[in-house]
Amino acid sequence: MQKNSFSTIGLIGKYSDSCVEDTLTRLAGYLDNRATTVLLDEATAKVVPGLGLETVSRDELGDSCDLVIVVGGDGTLLNAVRSLAQYGVSVLGINLGHLGFLADISPDCMVQCLDEVLSGNYQEEQRCLLHATIVHDGEVITESAAFNDVVIHKWDIARMIEMETSINGVYVNTIRADGLIVSTPTGSTAYALSGGGPILYPSLEALVLVPICPHTMSNRPIVVHSSSVIEVVVAEHSQPYAQVTCDGQVNLGLTAGDQVVIQTAPQPVRLIHPAGHDHFELLRAKLHWGRRLA
Repeated sequence: MQKNSFSTIGLIGKYSDSCVEDTLTRLAGYLDNRATTVLLDEATAKVVPGLGLETVSRDELGDSCDLVIVVGGDGTLLNAVRSLAQYGVSVLGINLGHLGFLADISPDCMVQCLDEVLSGNYQEEQRCLLHATIVHDGEVITESAAFNDVVIHKWDIARMIEMETSINGVYVNTIRADGLIVSTPTGSTAYALSGGGPILYPSLEALVLVPICPHTMSNRPIVVHSSSVIEVVVAEHSQPYAQVTCDGQVNLGLTAGDQVVIQTAPQPVRLIHPAGHDHFELLRAKLHWGRRLA
């Protein structure tokens, strides 16, 4: 019997996508042959009900597992990370679509990669997670985690919003723009990159603030330490047209007088990669660096 680095493994599949069934079936059979305890996310079980695995809630996955394998794409992994980060469980992604920044294992080489990982031959990264709270009159109204970014932005109308930004209690500026992206290094290759922000190496203890289409061209991206507390207040005349979005998946409403507080969550995200994982190779592949034009 092969010795496993992880004793209890959870499985999460792409939400409402039956295309994950084949990969999950092969994965469940492989893990069973490794004599590993396998738990299935209850939402995934509703999409793929015939796997014959013990089904548990997302919280029970976090409590019981020392590794969770996410089958889908980067969006599926973002959702999983937000719900599991507080438990300190390691997360590994199998990408069903194109090469992902986060879910970087192809189903074609899944068994070979998992053989290496379960045998202890892998790389682990600890990446920061954001925590966003909306405060009204000193009281937290709503909150959410974000692995890529927290975005304060306009919606449903073609006009700019006005935002006052402070860092660690010190006023920085007031900008008029379509919005503001606060991104982790992980999210620096997502929305922040398309907004003109820099690419941050994943292990950097940093956050980047990127204005979206600012009215003044001198408003440029700012990089701050990851321990910074970022506070954003949207002007009252802009409040009806603004909202907060976390990872492009969770929307938080704003009302007049609300303050958005963004800071790094205390528990880092633990990402597992196959041995030999090269972030720059990933960037070259995703961003087509060095590719000759036809």
